[in-house]
Amino acid sequence: MKAILLAAGKGTRISRMVKDVPKSTLPINGIPLIRHTVSMLLDTGMEVCVCIGYQKEKIKQALDGLPVTYYHNPFYDVTNSIASLWFARNEINDDMLILNADVFFSKEILSIILSDRHEVAIAMDTGRVEVGDYFFKTVNGCVKKYGKDLPREERNCEYVGMIRFNKSFTNKFCTEMERFINSQQHHRWWEETIYSMSEKTNIYTIDVKGYFWSEIDYFDDYERILAYLDGKL
Repeated sequence: MKAILLAAGKGTRISRMVKDVPKSTLPINGIPLIRHTVSMLLDTGMEVCVCIGYQKEKIKQALDGLPVTYYHNPFYDVTNSIASLWFARNEINDDMLILNADVFFSKEILSIILSDRHEVAIAMDTGRVEVGDYFFKTVNGCVKKYGKDLPREERNCEYVGMIRFNKSFTNKFCTEMERFINSQQHHRWWEETIYSMSEKTNIYTIDVKGYFWSEIDYFDDYERILAYLDGKL
């Protein structure tokens, strides 16, 4: 199995607070977040690839000594994560876990995700529907509607930041990603490749309700992680 982390973006919402520090390198108990994540993935025996762009040398420094493969998106400042993943497309040829590098999560969440046996499944949290970044409406465990502004009465879970799929799904995924790239839709999030297939393909979900996780979009998110690790949540 392979994992690809998306770590090329600047993170404009938090950049005013952290200056030129990539948010995936913020320290978690003295260890850069991305190093914490990559170490967990390597411990499972996965190959790990990292898509880099903004402050790429700082990402590499945070992962110094770890056996990872890098893919650089030189256009990170004018494209979105789908373009970053495109540079690593030749790695998408096995059972895959693709995730955003700015998400803190536990080994328990990783274990739950890796034990899922659907062809493709998205990690989500049914305990987070009031406030969040990106929401789904699921029916019988499958994604039916999605969006940042999905009305409260329609959404029933929040996206966690990672998607797992089997080797049998890789051709479908890459074909759809290529369609986006060829139509100059470089501004898309990589996940939109999956979302766009939900009308014709069952995109299952994996509920991690009850386990702590946090995406770092704002400095408050980072402080929430530190409070959790300090036993204050």
